[in-house]
Amino acid sequence: MFLIDQSLDASRVIQLMLSPAVMISACGLFLLGANNKYSSVLNRIRLINDEKRRLVMKGADREFTPEENLRLESTARQLKQLSLRAKFVRDSVLSYTTAAALFVVSSILIGGALFHGTEGLHYLSTAVFLLGMLMVFVGVVFGVLESRKGFDIVQLEINAEE
Repeated sequence: MFLIDQSLDASRVIQLMLSPAVMISACGLFLLGANNKYSSVLNRIRLINDEKRRLVMKGADREFTPEENLRLESTARQLKQLSLRAKFVRDSVLSYTTAAALFVVSSILIGGALFHGTEGLHYLSTAVFLLGMLMVFVGVVFGVLESRKGFDIVQLEINAEE
C-alpha cells in the first residue's frame, strides 16, 4: 500500500532520495585525500623503520658515534609520532566511511518514508542523515589533529638536525 503524496511524482521522489548523494560524494573526496595521506604516512613509517634497522645493524659490532646515537633517538621519536598520526588518519577514514554508509541508509529511509508515509521514518531518516553529518565532522576533527601531528613531526626532524 503506497501512501505517497500525490503531488510527488517519480522525479521528485528520486530527487529526495538522492539528496544525501551530495554528501556521499563529499565523503568520497575526503576519503580520497585521507587514503593518500594514510599511504604516505605508512610509507614514511616503513622508511624510517628501515633506516633505524640499518643503523642498529651497522652499529651492532661497535659503539655508536654521537651522530648515530642522535639519529637513532630521532628515528625512535619520529616513529612514535608517526604511529599516532597514522591512527588519526585511520580514524578519519573510518569516520568518513561510516558517514557515507549513513547517508546511503538515510537515502533508503527517505524512500521508505515517501512510499509508506510513516511519520517515524521521516524522523529516522533525518536522524540518520544528521548522524552522518556528525561523522563527517568527526572525520574533519581527526584530519585537523593529523595535520597538527604532521607539523610536529617535521619540527622534530628540524630540531634533530640542529
